[in-house]
Amino acid sequence: MVIKSRLLKQLDKDIAAATSPMASAAARAKRAMLLARHGAVGEAREALTALHQLSFQHPHPEIGAWLHMAEGLMSYYNGFVAQQAWDRIQRAHAIAGTSPALIEVRVLASAWLSQLAFIRHDPVALVDYARRCLGEALPEHNVAQARLAITMGLAWHYAGDLASAQRWYIRARRHASVEGDDASLSALMFNMAGMRASQLRRESLSSQTWRGSELMLSVDSVHHFDEAVGAQMMTELTPVLRAQVLTMQGGFDEARRLYEEHLPQAMSLGLERLGSSLLSDLAWCRANLGQHEHALHQAREAEIELDPECELDDRAITHSRLAQTFRMLGETADADRHQALADEAWLQFAEQQQQWRDLLAGCALEA
Repeated sequence: MVIKSRLLKQLDKDIAAATSPMASAAARAKRAMLLARHGAVGEAREALTALHQLSFQHPHPEIGAWLHMAEGLMSYYNGFVAQQAWDRIQRAHAIAGTSPALIEVRVLASAWLSQLAFIRHDPVALVDYARRCLGEALPEHNVAQARLAITMGLAWHYAGDLASAQRWYIRARRHASVEGDDASLSALMFNMAGMRASQLRRESLSSQTWRGSELMLSVDSVHHFDEAVGAQMMTELTPVLRAQVLTMQGGFDEARRLYEEHLPQAMSLGLERLGSSLLSDLAWCRANLGQHEHALHQAREAEIELDPECELDDRAITHSRLAQTFRMLGETADADRHQALADEAWLQFAEQQQQWRDLLAGCALEA
């Protein structure tokens, strides 16, 4: 798939205009990171290998900082290895802190460390790195500010304040559009749809109502946008998001097919933490399709895959869905047990959302 990105074209011009390989190092690193963010991981690796060779020939803190930054994103996008990404980007942040001239790397590293803190469910670190990013960011640091704005939007969305999240999402779109950063726009669209789907899953499981008929349009928009700009990163993840929406809509057969086709690969790309809730969705689909024996086996598998360390809302969703499934299958004791666990998890999640809201409101960072 050909990448059609205004930012990529600009980076190519910057590299061509550089007076020496050293002068082009930053642009080459940014180009490799953009390729990785578009899902062209193999091409990004080739570009970074050449940059490593330059670093061996001409050791310099600037090249070292950019290489650690780029390798961190490679870890993230080549399997979503968050801990390895965190370690490499922290190293980039530390090296960049040794020189005022490396502000761009430092600001970008702060933005990504804030994003990774969200994934780690560490709101204190999220806010800390957000402050660092916004405290140093210059107007031209649009890529970093777009990533930080996405993160802040996600944090407010997770905390249950959609109005505050929307203000950050608008800021993210503005920064990404200015730079022609289609990879950030794709990430914004996918994450907004994903967060909306999570919210509606919570609501549908607690109230048994569906009010998200427009959500499928958002999911389809992600797919169409990625096709238009040549983005490959969400190829396996978007169909799983579509399956979640179909499950809520009652499109059980198509949802089952999408889960069976795409869920194994999606879990290998970093969705293991969602494995139990997605498997419980698949069990629910099978139960509604009359595949009761298979549904029961799938529900038992979802129980086994439930990680005690997974996020509270995913745990609550899993227990709620399993309670529904076991009740439909006539397994009343199991249904009652999971419903009790779901009720407890929902209460804990509400408390967690309040904690996040208090922390985010207290940090005084405005979109």
